[in-house]
Amino acid sequence: MKRLFLFFYLSVVSIAAFAAEQFVVFTPTDNHFPLISQGVPCPIYVDSSEDKGVMIAVGNLQQDILQVCGTKPVLLTNVSSKHCVIVGTYSTPFVKKLIAANKIDKKELEGKNEKYILQVVTNPCEGVDEAVVIIGSDRRGTIYGIYELSEQMGVSPWYWWADVPIRKQQNVYVKPGQYTDGEPAVTYRGIFLNDEAPCLTGWVKQTYGTNYGDHRFYTQVYELILRLKGNFLWPAMWSWAFYADDPENSKTADEMGIIIGTSHHEPMARNHQEWSRKRKEYGAWDYTTNKKVIDQFFREGIERMQGTEDIVTIGMRGDGDAAMSENTNVKLLEDIVKNQRRIIEKVTKRPAKATPQVWALYKEVLDYYDKGMRVPDDVIMLLCDDNWGNVCRLPNAKERKHPGGWGMYYHVDYVGAPRNSKWLNVTPIQNMWEQLQLTYDYGVEKLWILNVGDLKPMEYPITLFMDMAWNPKQFNVSNLLDHPRRFCA
Repeated sequence: MKRLFLFFYLSVVSIAAFAAEQFVVFTPTDNHFPLISQGVPCPIYVDSSEDKGVMIAVGNLQQDILQVCGTKPVLLTNVSSKHCVIVGTYSTPFVKKLIAANKIDKKELEGKNEKYILQVVTNPCEGVDEAVVIIGSDRRGTIYGIYELSEQMGVSPWYWWADVPIRKQQNVYVKPGQYTDGEPAVTYRGIFLNDEAPCLTGWVKQTYGTNYGDHRFYTQVYELILRLKGNFLWPAMWSWAFYADDPENSKTADEMGIIIGTSHHEPMARNHQEWSRKRKEYGAWDYTTNKKVIDQFFREGIERMQGTEDIVTIGMRGDGDAAMSENTNVKLLEDIVKNQRRIIEKVTKRPAKATPQVWALYKEVLDYYDKGMRVPDDVIMLLCDDNWGNVCRLPNAKERKHPGGWGMYYHVDYVGAPRNSKWLNVTPIQNMWEQLQLTYDYGVEKLWILNVGDLKPMEYPITLFMDMAWNPKQFNVSNLLDHPRRFCA
């Protein structure tokens, strides 16, 4: 019994330490808002003009509540309930009315990035006595607020991918007050599906009947990322072509609020498989001999991703994630980047800096940087670890002033010489925390991407990585191991 009590205590303490302050309780009291009362949930209102990604998250919230209490809450078309949940984004008309009526402090959200507030509001509008109001500074802020409510009710972000049971509750209450997780420390936070054959590809074939990940598969990946308060994905690329295999992949990502990029050796929003499948038609992946064809290949990639938030990888490596040449040809790579930027400007009809870009200093590409190659100020500089969780390079004081900011490409999965790290997480918790804390302390806070292999074996390091990307300062030597206790609970 003492062990059971200790485990329960540590679980509760660690939840409070690593998430937003606990605002959901399951014991009825007089002054708490009844989200679910005797198995009956209160209805949910969303403005008709709300972003589609928010609407998708609200639909998931309905399903989450159904799993918790057995009854699906009604989605209101107008505010017509004494008690309800009100969901909205800062820019929507209904939220503006709440702000104008001084029900919500606009200083909490104005100009903020991906921040939400969850607040119990008395008489938010005519006909409503009390409401739980979830408002985001932008669409992802709102989505994170929705999923925080779900998690505190007992729906784990891993409910689908790891079959985490959902505890049934007949009564769920929200404590009075205002709650938030603040803003993320790292701007772009995401995962990279890699080394995915045969495990993930075989599972997808068995589950969905396709030889590639289509939008049904990726919808589950997007939802997981959002529930973990991430916003970014490098899709799988060994034998799949994200953009070409299923056009709905990109569309669905954009609708749900996920930013797509392509891996360190896939420039200009093109997947390597798109080239390798047509290698006989395209010719050599060699910019010195096949520039015209490669430029057209690049142009088509930018044309296809227009209108999204996607981040464009620039630069170029050799065919199949290899070095471009035996020698470090700085002039050639500089010309490639200049041409890529021209293509971006011509296609988008905007300055190149208006389209987010990243240059990955991975393996031999770091040699180009060390030999003096530089890219425009707006480009994100992506550093990396040694493929086994040890950071190779961090920016010095002068480099930290680079306006585009710095990123980190980190591994908990790797296939390559001299040894593979695959299917089992071999990264010690303490090492990952220490290296990522060091990364953040050196000003690397624009983009963090984690190579997670098949995804499934890496549930824990993904969770730790995402939690650190949101707020690395929440961890220290004394409380770090509370995190895996919480995860196991």
